[in-house]
Amino acid sequence: MHALVTGGGGFLGSYIVEALLARGDRVRSFSRGIYPKLDAAGVEVVQGDLRDNSALAAACEGIDCVFHTAALPGISMDRDAYVTVNRTGTELLLSNADQCGVQRFIYTSSPSVVLAGRDQAGVDESTPYDFAWMEENRAYYSLSKAQAEQAVLAANSETFRTCSLRPHLIWGPRDTHLIPRLLARARSGRLRRVGDGANLVDITYVENAAAAHLQAADAMNDAAERDGSSTNPAGKAYFISQGEPVNCWRWIDEILSLADLPPVSKSVSLRTAQRIGAAFETAHRFLGLRAEPPMTRFLASQLSTSHWFDISAARRDFGYEPRISTAEGMRRLADWLKNQSGTLTAQA
Repeated sequence: MHALVTGGGGFLGSYIVEALLARGDRVRSFSRGIYPKLDAAGVEVVQGDLRDNSALAAACEGIDCVFHTAALPGISMDRDAYVTVNRTGTELLLSNADQCGVQRFIYTSSPSVVLAGRDQAGVDESTPYDFAWMEENRAYYSLSKAQAEQAVLAANSETFRTCSLRPHLIWGPRDTHLIPRLLARARSGRLRRVGDGANLVDITYVENAAAAHLQAADAMNDAAERDGSSTNPAGKAYFISQGEPVNCWRWIDEILSLADLPPVSKSVSLRTAQRIGAAFETAHRFLGLRAEPPMTRFLASQLSTSHWFDISAARRDFGYEPRISTAEGMRRLADWLKNQSGTLTAQA
């Protein structure tokens, strides 16, 4: 195929690009930044913004399949920024892809589109969006991702097949978001356990998440060639994970140990974390601060509740299996962190 990967220079996007190149597909990357490594690998690099309609039209020209991984992450209080980039940007990309004759569109969503501040143990894709909870708790990232996912699934047709994947807590070597922020908080002494520390969560090793995207795209194509199939991923959303939840805080302690950091020793109750989060939310909105608050009510909920998901639909419809185990992924992460530490030491 000739594939477009938005955010091709980012964490998940770069792994999708590599997986496509490894099997001989042509790849175009669309990102705001410049990534010389993509150029060197033979990727056609297009620089642009998801809010630029003309740039998106050019990026979609001649493309067979779009992998849309680019998004604005985080927990800031800038609602308009999330909606503009994550929802409106996705809608613009969908429109241009359809007009350019793109046949398949795979959207990188998030399980947070169905989180609602309570435990979710083994729930499946029938779980509804809770837009009222997201608005009330200012979970603007989740809100915008849910709205974008709705648009993606609604755009599905016989000629323009779309699906949405929801990998939870993507991690692994080259992570620029989850692991670095976690380690930074630990090193600054600002990391606190929220709740009783017993909550179970799903995690997804990055190469497994990338493989799921290619498998979903291939399955949509295969089903179309067979004149449809009950297991066709088109028009559906899927949870993706390692297939077995981990204890959230025990896993965090394992990551800290890989960086020679002590385990989390201090904790706060969920109620206290929510009060602190609400205070930070109000202060950031009142003062117009663009930086992310150290705590929000949404983050307090994420860190204290169980949220793991049934991935049987992905297994059934496109043969997804977490080929790289959590233990092997942690070994690879440890090697990467050691190399990073050595590089920083040498530069110092």
